Amino acid sequence: MFPSIRKLGRYGSVAGMRPQNSSTITELILVGFSDHPETEVPLFLIFSLVYLANCLGNTAVVTLVALDVSLQTPMYFFLCHLAFLNGFFSTVVAPKMLFNFLASRKVISYPFCLAQTYLTLFLESTECFLLAVMAIDRYVAICYPLRYLLIMSWVVCTALSVAIWVIGFCASVIPLCFTILPLCGPYVVDYLFCELPILLHLFCTDTSLLEAMMAIGGAGTVLFPFLLIVLSYLRILVAVIRIDSAEGRKKAFSTCASHLAVVTIYYGTGLIRYLRPKSLYSAEGDKLISVFYAVIGPALNPFIYSLRNKEVQGAMRRVMERYKKSTRVTF
Repeated sequence: MFPSIRKLGRYGSVAGMRPQNSSTITELILVGFSDHPETEVPLFLIFSLVYLANCLGNTAVVTLVALDVSLQTPMYFFLCHLAFLNGFFSTVVAPKMLFNFLASRKVISYPFCLAQTYLTLFLESTECFLLAVMAIDRYVAICYPLRYLLIMSWVVCTALSVAIWVIGFCASVIPLCFTILPLCGPYVVDYLFCELPILLHLFCTDTSLLEAMMAIGGAGTVLFPFLLIVLSYLRILVAVIRIDSAEGRKKAFSTCASHLAVVTIYYGTGLIRYLRPKSLYSAEGDKLISVFYAVIGPALNPFIYSLRNKEVQGAMRRVMERYKKSTRVTF
């Protein structure tokens, strides 16, 4: 069995640059911010608090929707999926990242690295389609208000939610099959967690086919949902312009503002990461961007979309009142 990776010089491996079968690799080095050791403890404290807020905020959204009947509508049904997805995504990434901030050996097991690669790809693809379905939901609510509950029935919402997760699974499982390729040492990942674009640099074989498949898959899982979002909001804009009263237009826009903010953060981060000029690229900057979309963004979403919403705040008060009454009866 291939021995655990250890540093030779700065980052080395016992196997040098020889290709190794994936089944013989046990660990990869995650560089993270080890080039700036003075920042690791402060970053650990900051991101621990953010991750805690992430877990509490997303759990609160799911709990409130489950406990309060007034929030059991199509919009909040899909919001529950978003909250679960955001919490799951951060949990896949954050605990190991936080542990490595304080660990002397900043490593990740190769099987867990593959699991992270698959799950991040799966959840990113699913979130793209989920945001598109949420945009369509807002389009139906504004453009067909009298038929909204008929069109977005529970059967339709359930079918759409199942389709979202199945498409995300199918879109990610095929690229994962190509990650079982020989790797060349040194087995060093200059990143905070494992993602497919990062692992590409470790493959010994020609990755042109995999890169082409990633481009095609990206067009299907990123651009297609984005086009659906744009088309939905163009139709919403036309419908809102036709509203006579300023109050009506304001109310219509307010129902979309939170979703637009979440979409802007999600796609804006991706555009900055993948489409910025090479002259602006830096490894440390790329790591900060990855932390933003993996930990900080998902922590912001509950507060942007839900916890500042008057309906959610009202539901929170009702749930707390019911809880206080139940405890009084108990005692």
